[in-house]
Amino acid sequence: MGSPRDSVPEPTTPQGREALAALLADPAHAVAALDFDGTLAPIVDDPERARAHAGALPALGALAPRLRGIAVVTGRPAAVAVRAGGFDGAPGLDRLTVLGHYGAERWDAATGTLTAPPPHPGVAAVRAELPGVLAAAGDHPGTWTEDKGHAVAVHTRRAADPQGAFQALRAPLAELADRHGLVVEPGRMVLELRPPGVDKGVALTAYVRESGARAVLYAGDDLGDLPAFAAVAALRTEGVPGLLVCSGSGEVTELADRADLVVDGPAGVVALLAALAAAVDGRG
Repeated sequence: MGSPRDSVPEPTTPQGREALAALLADPAHAVAALDFDGTLAPIVDDPERARAHAGALPALGALAPRLRGIAVVTGRPAAVAVRAGGFDGAPGLDRLTVLGHYGAERWDAATGTLTAPPPHPGVAAVRAELPGVLAAAGDHPGTWTEDKGHAVAVHTRRAADPQGAFQALRAPLAELADRHGLVVEPGRMVLELRPPGVDKGVALTAYVRESGARAVLYAGDDLGDLPAFAAVAALRTEGVPGLLVCSGSGEVTELADRADLVVDGPAGVVALLAALAAAVDGRG
């Protein structure tokens, strides 16, 4: 009969195998951080209808108490991610941290406290000018705008030609963002105009340092997760083993190319978390 460790997928790189071994050997000094959309929750046409995979809360709740900490790092507002994930009051997640707006916002399950900076003035200016910019760019049918409060996102997934609309809008939206001191974050059929200076890499590095973790796992699925992947690579040079997990999809290949382990979307992420929880329980 196999051990619980046998059910954990094997990373394909030496760095990934080292990090997995470190996490399993000393989970109390390891942290796990995960993106939300596409990683813990399936991608849907309407982000308002996104919900965590059915197995996410049980898997997170089983693993989190055995780790130094666990975090969700997302471009969504923190409160929206908490609601969509069902995290508030979930069993086993009293030490969960949600870092929203790429780390600009923070929600801590232990206190229920949400901290957020004041909105960047450029966001209001972009919000006012965006309809005209979209019309001038061709007003692609099916394209729609999501107001995130601290950012504005233009989605092309519902357009007749999602990729064509995405490419057509990149340059005009980059020009609009630059004019108002913002940056454009491209994602899976979405272009987000947001303030500079924060990204998932900055947020993840700060979280790892704050926690005092000696090993880190990060899982993501989109281009916005590349800075977090880079942060893990930098932490490795400081002696902190890191496991990079890609929640695989056919839309983004850049993460898979850099990952130590590729799993099959949110269902694969949930299975990995559950396997890790079982392996930690059964170690020794």
